[in-house]
Amino acid sequence: MMKHHFGQVWNQLRAKKPHMAFFLEEVRIQGLRGIRDLKVRFTYPVSVLSGPNTCGKSTILFALASAYKVPGAKLRDFTPSALFPDFRPRDSEIPSDKRSQSSLEFYYIHENQRYQMRYSRGKTWNKSYLGQHGGSQPERVVYLRTVANLTNPSEVRSVLQLGRKQMNKAEITANYINFAQRILPLRYRHLFIISHGERDLLFAERDDLDGIAYSEFHMSAGEQAILRLSKDISLLHDALVLIDEIEAGLHPFTQQQLMLELQRLALRNNLQIVVTTHSQIILESVPSEGRIFLERTMDNVEVLPPYRDIIQKAFYGRSVNRLSILCEDEVAEALLRGVVDIFYSKFNFTNSDIGVGRDTGKDEFPHHVKAIANFNQLHDFIFVLDGDGHDMEAEMRKIASDFGQPLNLLFLPGSESPESWVWAHLNEYSDDYADKFKMTPEAFRGKLSAIEQTFSGASDKQRNIEKGRLISLSDDLVRDITEICRVVGCTEAERDKGDMGSFVTNLGDAIQSWRSQVE
Repeated sequence: MMKHHFGQVWNQLRAKKPHMAFFLEEVRIQGLRGIRDLKVRFTYPVSVLSGPNTCGKSTILFALASAYKVPGAKLRDFTPSALFPDFRPRDSEIPSDKRSQSSLEFYYIHENQRYQMRYSRGKTWNKSYLGQHGGSQPERVVYLRTVANLTNPSEVRSVLQLGRKQMNKAEITANYINFAQRILPLRYRHLFIISHGERDLLFAERDDLDGIAYSEFHMSAGEQAILRLSKDISLLHDALVLIDEIEAGLHPFTQQQLMLELQRLALRNNLQIVVTTHSQIILESVPSEGRIFLERTMDNVEVLPPYRDIIQKAFYGRSVNRLSILCEDEVAEALLRGVVDIFYSKFNFTNSDIGVGRDTGKDEFPHHVKAIANFNQLHDFIFVLDGDGHDMEAEMRKIASDFGQPLNLLFLPGSESPESWVWAHLNEYSDDYADKFKMTPEAFRGKLSAIEQTFSGASDKQRNIEKGRLISLSDDLVRDITEICRVVGCTEAERDKGDMGSFVTNLGDAIQSWRSQVE
């Protein structure tokens, strides 16, 4: 049911995005907090920044907070000088922050018009509008919540001192806590805010506690976080909402429910929301275009594609999901393994990400499709038949269609057996393979010719003749037949020509489609 709700709100927000009058499309950060040059684009109204510690998530969030002129804010609030302060003591003997040339660039849609602005820091931070005549900083409500909250001891003491001052008491109306009530399993009779100046404290009175009231000092971390967030953002419209480490103190189910309600709120109130997280649950609560995965390099931060194997390795140290490629026999398996070898470096895969296996022949494949579909796992399989197996395609696709699941079905290059295809390419590129098998071209061509002559008068089945030639070659080279076929598969995949070139492209597309699937 939760998956259905997410799919529904994702599609609604995707449809709404082109019509949003206010949207921060891109930030570029240069020379700031170990980031040499980083561009981050936002294409979905609710974005999740994720990645390991020190990868720049909070830096990006604070940069976004300085993108707008915020109504009602103090002159220096929401500016780079306030969000990225330097420690510069008068005493030269005391260490100080070293300033570098830094800049922040923003690209916006604002009131349906395109704007751009740049903050540059030399001695101070200065604004420019990249040549735009009469440019000005767009104005928008910005809400920024960081992990600095009442858990800080000095903040706790400060709030406790409120009791000695003249206080104001106000009840929080249902409009402010509807958001929280859809997330928390608690029901409140009353919710109050006790305030003095800019400092305040929440008090709750629950239906199930016979009217006993308690302050947020006695709330769980999750209850406090959700109530505070609900009070702060429920009535915002057209605002930019920025939340650091949104999962702090929240149970995994509550994390999902929170992200669902945030996206529903973004839909109703035209909000753009950006959060940071260390939780894969939070990351997978938005569609792939809302996932921004960061990785630190030696001197920079990069945005990585949000592929599930990359994300799972970052969170768990390994891939949780594994792609399985199923083919007909050992020759097809060896050929495929050679092709897959080139994808390990190309796509940053490891051996644990992709498994290549074989079965007894093409006639068994419809049964495999049905068995795997019964477990709703077809999306984790690629079926590869020999070039002469096209007659099985219609039956296999019908079975997958009956289960309402996609079928990834490919055919090895050529219209004949893989043994015949391998033999043909050993002959066509004999000079290349002579070098790979440590022979002179003349000796290798002679060996191939002698084997062909031996089998030219054989009366056996053609498939047995084709396999026999490779067995004879493996005996002469003192190499296993699967090793020879793997070398040919890898070599021809790297050559990327003809029918193998098309197969490599199709297999690469199928692998990329699998790794980018939204869970």
